Amino acid sequence: MTTNHTEPGNDFQSFGFRPELLSGIAEAGFQTPSPIQRQAMPLVLEGKDLIAQAQTGTGKTAAYGLPCLNRIEIKEGMQVLVLTPTRELALQVSDELYRLGKNLGIKTTTIYGGASYSKQISQVTKGAQVAVATPGRLLDLLKGKELKNFKPTMVVLDEADEMLDMGFLEDIESIFGFLPEERQTLLFSATMPDAIKKLASRYLDHPAHVKIAATEKSSKNIEQVYYVIDEQERDNAVVRVLDYENPFKAIIFTKTKKEADDLKTNLGFKGYAVEALHGDLSQKQRESVLKSLHDGRIKILVATDVAARGLDVKDLSLVINFHLPFDSESYTHRIGRTGRAGKSGKAVTFVTTRESRALLRLKGTSGTELTFAALPTKKEVQARRHQDFLTKILETEIHADAEALFQTLCEKEGKEAVSLKILSQILDKVKISGPEKIGKHPSEWNETPPPSKKRGSGGGDRRRGGGKSNSSNSSSSSSYRGEGRRESSSGSGRSGKDGGSGSKGGTKPHRFRNK
Repeated sequence: MTTNHTEPGNDFQSFGFRPELLSGIAEAGFQTPSPIQRQAMPLVLEGKDLIAQAQTGTGKTAAYGLPCLNRIEIKEGMQVLVLTPTRELALQVSDELYRLGKNLGIKTTTIYGGASYSKQISQVTKGAQVAVATPGRLLDLLKGKELKNFKPTMVVLDEADEMLDMGFLEDIESIFGFLPEERQTLLFSATMPDAIKKLASRYLDHPAHVKIAATEKSSKNIEQVYYVIDEQERDNAVVRVLDYENPFKAIIFTKTKKEADDLKTNLGFKGYAVEALHGDLSQKQRESVLKSLHDGRIKILVATDVAARGLDVKDLSLVINFHLPFDSESYTHRIGRTGRAGKSGKAVTFVTTRESRALLRLKGTSGTELTFAALPTKKEVQARRHQDFLTKILETEIHADAEALFQTLCEKEGKEAVSLKILSQILDKVKISGPEKIGKHPSEWNETPPPSKKRGSGGGDRRRGGGKSNSSNSSSSSSYRGEGRRESSSGSGRSGKDGGSGSKGGTKPHRFRNK
């Protein structure tokens, strides 16, 4: 039975959080608690077990994260374990918890398949208080007795229904066999099928219940399409979209800072007026980039989610998701930057053939209907450019000196030849790059995913142990958060099935340092 609990207030101060945690909340830009936060946080602070049913995008990470962080004893070791279905969500949650708790001196680490065992073991044993993990890799480490004194007193199952859908039920049950009996267990799920209820009855102790209906929906003024591409087609695909749409202003969202810089460089070489916005920029640099966008000196901004938080760009006509966002919260916030003030906008998302399940989940939780379309061909881009060019010519006012120059030219060549040469001069400057066809046509791909396997294959937690780590990923596989980083600095994520950089030039993992 769902119970209604008295809301403590409309601000975070009313929950009695530590001053350092409140400063982290303020720095993150949080102002008013969401419904799930108002109802769940008091229960978690009281130490109760909890079953919370809330759609992705309602603020549930902070709903369990803030009270758990507040209850941590800073001098102790591992105290909070968060289980997530995929690497992408694990990294996102780890970053969020670090960002909120860094002023408390809290350190987080991420445990997932495809990354170095030794680094993950080291980060846990050296004193991280929070671990965010995918089930397969964590179970490997626990069975191998690699994690000494791993006794978290607070355990969170995030996206529990998704973990069960991906086949992680047996792993989760095995993991609970390694955890202390005296613990607080929190279960967050968008849906509540019988399997989730059975899991909760087995591992939660007289839990409180909270249920929140999702209310945030995508704007009706935004045309939302997705293109299915192969991984190596991303760069060509984003250029093709920009060539075809010719946006007044656009934001391209990337996963990492390095990816934002790489894409900015690539687009700059192709002649686009573009800048990157991410957490490595100083405040002065950030202000300069935003002023350039506001003044029209640049038309395209390549940004990470964290850097773009709270950003309001006037007359933004296009949003491009360079990768499929993991959850509806990121998706809705991203595309909501266009289609404002009664104006129309367009949101484009690139999806690979291996992301059908994640796509269906996003479509379901975002409450919107994304349309599968074929990327424009080179000929279609050229046809649109020609039409735009003709329209612009017909709407152009004749310059005072144009007639005299035209008459002079006609005396030498004739009117038809002069007209054709003028058009040729202009058309020569319009270059459409890339292959004729990019991506899949709707007739070539079925978005319905194959049946779930016993073991989850999403987000890089493919097999127990994650297989051998690619050397190209090893330099950026560590996700330890000890100091200073809000966003992932790893490689671009354009290649490598485990979501790493696919580049030998990725940044080194953050080192553990005590102050």
